[in-house]
Amino acid sequence: MTIPVITIDGPSGSGKGTICSLLAAELKWHLLDSGALYRLVAFGALKHQISFTDSDKLAEYAKNLDIRFDVSEPNPETGATEVAVILEGEAVGDGIRNEKCGNNASKVAAIPDVRTALLERQRQFLASPGLIADGRDMGTVVFPDAELKIYLTASAEERAKRRFKQLKEKGISTTIGSLVQEISERDDRDMNRKVAPLKPAEDAHVIETSSMPIDKVIEHVLKLYQQTFS
Repeated sequence: MTIPVITIDGPSGSGKGTICSLLAAELKWHLLDSGALYRLVAFGALKHQISFTDSDKLAEYAKNLDIRFDVSEPNPETGATEVAVILEGEAVGDGIRNEKCGNNASKVAAIPDVRTALLERQRQFLASPGLIADGRDMGTVVFPDAELKIYLTASAEERAKRRFKQLKEKGISTTIGSLVQEISERDDRDMNRKVAPLKPAEDAHVIETSSMPIDKVIEHVLKLYQQTFS
């Protein structure tokens, strides 16, 4: 039996994480947050004092990454879901979500040996009844045969505003200007790296989310799901 998979790719701040967790909760499918894997490799590398220039040790750590993603039921009042990231048996909380870790993750993701080590690990997440795969190369590299591929995008300015709001709610100080610069630099690295550059799969449905509320994006994706798997 073929296990269904929906890939949702796109740049940082395009809404992938929110859409994927809501979709996983709605469909009762498993979740793979591949971006978190790279953040976790970066996070673990710092914890275990592995240099970001030591590709061999980084790849070895990535190959044996002990991780799972637990998606909560939607909040009955807000409809929001929570995703607990469990590394080596412990919840990492927001430690992998700051900009420093994000930038380190982008550097880690540009190392071919690390990507190779994580490729099979990511495919191991595919299990019945289905998988929602969130990332930057899910539809192009990790699950190229996926029945439904989505590519979310938004302007750097809009993504910076979203990130600013998230950080402000968590009491983290930053500025819109610095976030725009960091996001633009990360986009440039991700889109121009030699290995698995960020781009839509040829058969992906591209959704521009700059002016779309979350519920409308979910509605659109669920329609595509019904059209694809009905």
